Order: sequence, then C-alpha cells, then structure tokens
Amino acid sequence: MPIVTQVGDVAPSQPEGEGEAQSSVPDVLAILPLRGVVVYPLTVVPLTVGQPRSMKLVDDASLGQRIIGLVTSKNPELENPMPDDLYGVGTAAQVLRLIRAPDGTLRLLVQGIARFKVDEFIETEPYIKARVSLIPEKDVVEDDGLEVEATTRSVIEQFQRLSELVPSIPNELLSSALNVDDPRQLAYTIATFIRITVPDAQRLLEIDSVLDKLKTLLGLLSKEVEVLELGRKIQQDAHGEIEKVQRDYFLREQMKAIQRELGERDEGAVEADEFRKKIETLNLPEEASKEATRELDRLAKLPSSSAEYGVIRTYLDWIASLPWNTATTDNLDVAHAREVLNEDHYGLKDIKDRILEFLAVRKLRLERKEEREKTQSSDHIRREREGVILCFVGPPGVGKTSLGQSIARAMGRKFVRLSLGGVRDEAEIRGFRRTYIGSMPGRVIQSLRRTESKNPVFMLDEVDKLASDYRGDPASALLELLDPE
Repeated sequence: MPIVTQVGDVAPSQPEGEGEAQSSVPDVLAILPLRGVVVYPLTVVPLTVGQPRSMKLVDDASLGQRIIGLVTSKNPELENPMPDDLYGVGTAAQVLRLIRAPDGTLRLLVQGIARFKVDEFIETEPYIKARVSLIPEKDVVEDDGLEVEATTRSVIEQFQRLSELVPSIPNELLSSALNVDDPRQLAYTIATFIRITVPDAQRLLEIDSVLDKLKTLLGLLSKEVEVLELGRKIQQDAHGEIEKVQRDYFLREQMKAIQRELGERDEGAVEADEFRKKIETLNLPEEASKEATRELDRLAKLPSSSAEYGVIRTYLDWIASLPWNTATTDNLDVAHAREVLNEDHYGLKDIKDRILEFLAVRKLRLERKEEREKTQSSDHIRREREGVILCFVGPPGVGKTSLGQSIARAMGRKFVRLSLGGVRDEAEIRGFRRTYIGSMPGRVIQSLRRTESKNPVFMLDEVDKLASDYRGDPASALLELLDPE
C-alpha cells in the first residue's frame, strides 16, 4: 500500500548552466518562509510544508515555472512569520519534486539557484510576494587563488574529521564533497549538512567573497569538531569509569567466590575477627561492649574498598588501643609524699600541706573501703566518684605544673599534661564527628592512649586561656568532661 500520493514529479537535474538558471528567475517571487533552516544555491534540499498559505504557494508554483523564493525566519518559533520577521537575503529555488503525504503536508525537493536580496514586499495574502534582485557571485580573484585553495583543503580536512565523529554523515556526501571543483559550491554543500545555528548559516549565505565564505565555514567546522571531540572524550572517560567500577565489582565477587571454595574469608571478615578477639580481652563496660560489637558486625559486612570501612576500622582501633584495664597501684604513704614534695620544691608550705591532706583523706577512704561498700545503696554517688580535682592558681613560673608532676611521682602514677591555651573548638575536647575525613577523638582520649594507663595524674594546663568562637565554647565541653553527673 503506498503511503504517499505523487502529484507532480520532475527529475532532479543540474541546470545546463548557472547563468541560464539565474536568467529564469523572475523579478517577483513568491516567498516561502523557512523555520530553522537556510537553503543555499547549488544544493538540493528536502522541505516539509504544512501551513495553509505555504501549501497554497507551492500548489500555485507547481503550475508555473516552479521557482520560489526561500527566506529564513529570524525567529524559528513563529508559525506564520510576516515580512518583518524574515531576513533580507534568501535563495531562489526550483521545485524539483512535490509529494503530498497522507497527513496533509507537502514534501518538497528543491534546488537552490541563486541568492537574492529582497527589495520590497508587495503582497502578504494569500501568501508573501516580494520584488527581488539577484546577488551576483564574485569570482575568485587571481591574487587570492592560492589562499582559496589552501583554505579549501583545510575545509575538506576538517569535514573529513567531522564525518569520522558523526556517523550519520553519509559516505556519499563525503565523496561528492571531495570531488567538487567549485569552492563556493563546496562551502554551500558542506554547510547544508553540518550542525550550525541559523544566524551563522544566514551569515554564510550573505557573504559575497568566496574566500571569506570558506574562512567562515572553516571556523564553524573547527568549532563543531572541537565540541564533538570534547564530547567524545567526556563520554569515553565516563564509560571508562563505569567499566572500572563494574570490573572492580566483578573481581570482588570472583574473589569472594574463590575464597568460599577455598574455605577462606575475605579481608573484612578476617580483620573483624581480629578486632573481636582484641576487644573480648579488654573487659569493656557493658555500654562500650555493645557499641563495639555493633561496629564489628558492620565491619564484617562491608567490602574493604568502602569509605565507611576505613571509618569503622579506625574507630575500633581506638577502642582496642585504650588502656581499659591498665592502671598503676597508688602509693599513699604521706611521709613519702612529703619527702618528694620537699625534694622538688622549696617553700610553698600551705600548698604542700593541702596536697598532703588530699593524700591522707584518700588513704583513709581506701582503709574504710569495706565500710563504704556496706553503705552502697545510701551513698552510691559518693562511692562511685573517686576522682578528685585540685585547682592550682598563680602567675606563670610559680610551679603549678611541677607540683602536678610531684604528686604523680609521690603516688606512683603516670603524669599527663594537656595544654588548653588557645583551644577554640569544643571538638578538641569531645572529639570530632566520625563523618569527617580524618576525624580523631578528643585530646583527653589521645592523651590516655599515649599514657597507656587509665588512672594517670591528668593536668589540664592553662585553663584560663580557653577561647570561644562560632564553633562552640570549649569551656562548656570541659565542664561536661570534669563533672559528667
């Protein structure tokens, strides 16, 4: 069943001569407005006509010489452009073939004959008519002959590169372009089949000089080739990245299958088991043990290449490296403490007496440990809070830090000094959120890890030099640290 009805057919053929074809163009032409396309002389282009007045124009033209004027609309969105909406230069063309499609539209095959300039529009109904004057084509100047030939070769070279990047360009077009002797016809033929904007296409039509046409076309071709090459590179990079991800996933799955066949376990599960063994020997508090177990289960299920894997592994490594059960035995001999204080400091009698009072009270509390355990229900908070805070106040250089060292030496404990001068971020005290790359625990936890003891004498030095800003107040975080109840 035929899908079109042919109402007119003239075999497409090249006119006997360009001058003869131009002489057949009348002074008054029916103007067919074009949307989004520019038709050039010496080219054969298919068109589709659907507007009623345009169809009327084509029907009337098919009864005569079949020569019409093709002028492009400045705004391709306009369905019925008026004379003011059209460019001033167009192409006279002959209708070679006319086919009426079942949907009511007309399919034309037109051949450009010559450029013309619109002198005036004389009618708008039933379609636009205009008085025109042909624009003669300038011959190649002898002095420009070599430059025209060089530019022509560059145009052909760029068009060949473009055809390699755009598979839709037929090989026949490339072959015909290579066999065109007329540089002007070459420019028009190539411009018809490449992707350029309407203003650029119209500018190419309006240029008189053959050399300038070729240079303009060369610039448009070079830009299009550059854009296509960049697009291909981006596509190849994206495709390569996708292939890499798929390859990594495939290899990981293969590795898991091989490990299952060999009775082995993957790296994440093995490392999780190692952490589990370490943590089981630490005798963690119940709350810490639950959190560590939960993170261990997550670690065993994650691939080692996952970003979350590294975060969880670092967290568990910190848990396993803290001195949960390592502590020194206190020496609460008051006489020994007095001897150490006198060796390290001269004078400071009131301060030494206060320190000795602290040690004496602590010794007394230990001696009455059994009695305190009997009163566990009535004095639970007092029994649990065994830490004592001493505050040393004084100008720099009076011995505040060295007194802390003396207390640690007298009691047989390790000594930790944490300088808080200039600390502005409360995360330095509490620790940074695990979502941040390279996040670390607070300085207190870091110091405990370095000391390898859970009961050192911990000196918070330069507390008065804490600062606050938009990131928070470290002093508030310090209050929570020293008085969690």
